[in-house]
Amino acid sequence: MTVVMNPPPIQTLSSRRGDGEGSVQVHMDAMAAVGTAKVFAVYGKGGIGKSTTSSNLAVAFSKIGRRVLQIGCDPKHDSTFTLTKRLIPTVIDVLETVEFHSEELRTEDFVFEGYNGVLCVEAGGPPAGTGCGGYVVGQTVKLLKEHHLLDETDVVIFDVLGDVVCGGFASPLLHADRGIVVAANDFDSIFAMNRIVAAIKAKSKNYPVRLGGVIVNRSAATDQVEKFNKATGMRTLAHFPDLDAIRRSRLKKATLFEMDGTPEMLAVQAEYIRLAELLWAGVDPLQAEPLKDRDIFDLLGFD
Repeated sequence: MTVVMNPPPIQTLSSRRGDGEGSVQVHMDAMAAVGTAKVFAVYGKGGIGKSTTSSNLAVAFSKIGRRVLQIGCDPKHDSTFTLTKRLIPTVIDVLETVEFHSEELRTEDFVFEGYNGVLCVEAGGPPAGTGCGGYVVGQTVKLLKEHHLLDETDVVIFDVLGDVVCGGFASPLLHADRGIVVAANDFDSIFAMNRIVAAIKAKSKNYPVRLGGVIVNRSAATDQVEKFNKATGMRTLAHFPDLDAIRRSRLKKATLFEMDGTPEMLAVQAEYIRLAELLWAGVDPLQAEPLKDRDIFDLLGFD
C-alpha cells in the first residue's frame, strides 16, 4: 500500500520483504538521494549522548575544513541545542505555517547557522501517535534538496532518536553512507546496539548504507563493548570518558570546543578531531552479525 498525505510523502510503505523481515517497510524514492556529501546516521540507546556526540563531531568536521549540516531527527528537537544555543523551529513546524506548500519557505525559515559555521536543521516529528518519523525525515531531505542546500555540503549527520523499533525510525539509513552507533559500556546500550546492527544489515540489502562502527561514550572502560565487538564483528571508532565537564557543556549551551581548555577537555577535543579525520578518510564497511537476544544475555547479561 501507499501512504497518501498532503503533500505526498517521498517515502512509501510496502510489503516487500527484501528489506528485512518485517511485512511493512519504509522505502525511498530515487529523487530523495542526498547527493555527493558523506552522510552519517548516528543511532544509540535513548539518553546515551547521541546529540552531544553528533554536535561535537559536526564541530570537529568543521574544524578540519568541512562544510557540515546536522539534522536532528527527534520530536524533542534539541539535537542542535549546543550549536545554536536555542531550540530552533522544526521543519514540520514551518511547513505547517504554509500548509505544506514548501515553495513558500525561505532557507532561513528552517536552516540555522551554529557554532563554527555548522548548519543546523531540526526535522521535528508528527503529533504523538498519529504519524511516521520516516515521513518527517523524507520531507526534510526533500526540502533541503529543493533549496539546493545539499549541493555544497561535505558532511551530513543525522542524529536519530533512540533504538530502531520500526521502519520509520530507520529511515535516515536510507540516505546514509555509514550507520554509526553510540553506546556505553553497559548491557542496555549494547542490547540496543545489537538491534541497530540488525537494522543496518537489513537496510544494506537495498540501500548503500553500511555499518561503520561504535563510539563508546560516557564510559571509563570498554571491556563489555569489546566483548560484543569480538562476538559480532563490530569495531570501536572512538572512546569518550564519563566526564562531568561534558555534562556541564550541555547545561552551558556549549560544544566541547567552547569549554575551558583543561588537559582532559583538550584530550576529548583531540579525540573528536581524530574521529572526524578517520571518518572523512573513509572507514571500511563492516559485515557484523547481530546476536540473538538470548546470546547477548549469555555473553553479557549475567556477569
